[in-house]
Amino acid sequence: MSLYRNSIWFLKGIHEYTRKGFEAAAKRFVEKDLEVSVAGRSFMITGANSGIGKAAAIGIAKRGGVIHMVCRNKDKAEEARAEIVKETGNKEIHVHILDLSETRKVWEFAEAFKKKFKSLNVLINNAGCMVKEREVNTEGLEKNFASNTLGVYILTKSLIPLLEKSSDPRVITVSSGGMLVQKLRPGNLQSERGPFDGTKVYAQNKRQQVVMTEQWAKMHPNIHFAVMHPGWADTPAVAAAMPDFYRSMQDKLRSPEQGADTVVWLAVSEAAAAKPSGRFFQDRKMVSTHLPLAWTHSPQEQDEKFMVVLDEMAKSFQPH
Repeated sequence: MSLYRNSIWFLKGIHEYTRKGFEAAAKRFVEKDLEVSVAGRSFMITGANSGIGKAAAIGIAKRGGVIHMVCRNKDKAEEARAEIVKETGNKEIHVHILDLSETRKVWEFAEAFKKKFKSLNVLINNAGCMVKEREVNTEGLEKNFASNTLGVYILTKSLIPLLEKSSDPRVITVSSGGMLVQKLRPGNLQSERGPFDGTKVYAQNKRQQVVMTEQWAKMHPNIHFAVMHPGWADTPAVAAAMPDFYRSMQDKLRSPEQGADTVVWLAVSEAAAAKPSGRFFQDRKMVSTHLPLAWTHSPQEQDEKFMVVLDEMAKSFQPH
């Protein structure tokens, strides 16, 4: 991408993705969209112990939802659960321990969840990672791809039958504005060729999540799929993954609650369910998945082939 286009994207982001951008967008929000009770409905949220995931869990728990927190670290998860219960008064908060980068364990977790629980109304794919140097997991997969793409694919694919049996099923995936400068690159999913740049790999994974969402929506019309950009939020993940960016932008970043607002809206509101499935959202509004005149479009055949490749990879790790 040219320096000019990069500059345009960055300036656009400075305005729209910051706290001020959220405050400007919030002026058109419809308050009654979130004046709902979701008592009895169940919500699985990955990465729910901090940042946007935790803020989403609190927002949904306040409205009576049953929350399934899927987290890597048991101690942090239990601490967050206690805080969520205390803040919301909702005791229907359940902790599950899973590292999405451990591919076989994602299958095992999802299959076990389906046996234990009779319904799941909403899956929120929020957890993500940005590993700066190329690392592989115990199964030989590059860790960013394993967590952000294949783990999300397997968790969603395995839970789709349970979602389809549940009322008003939805799947929401938390992406990033970084995907706007990435074109789907299905021939180098493991980042084996060329120099490794963790930030670009993460953005590529987020483009992959957009394509997955678009394709899932076509395959499963009974489920409402959405992918969203939370803006630039003040979260532990951002501070850890992009320390220089975090230091320079800290006073302009959104709160975790502002970052999670569209996640909650997509998860609980009737207004969100009325929107077309498979679309990309920012601040409760459908937005384009490409910048104007961008080179990031990929042919439909390539998107479909990408899904076939993911499915084949996923099945190779499926327990028998």
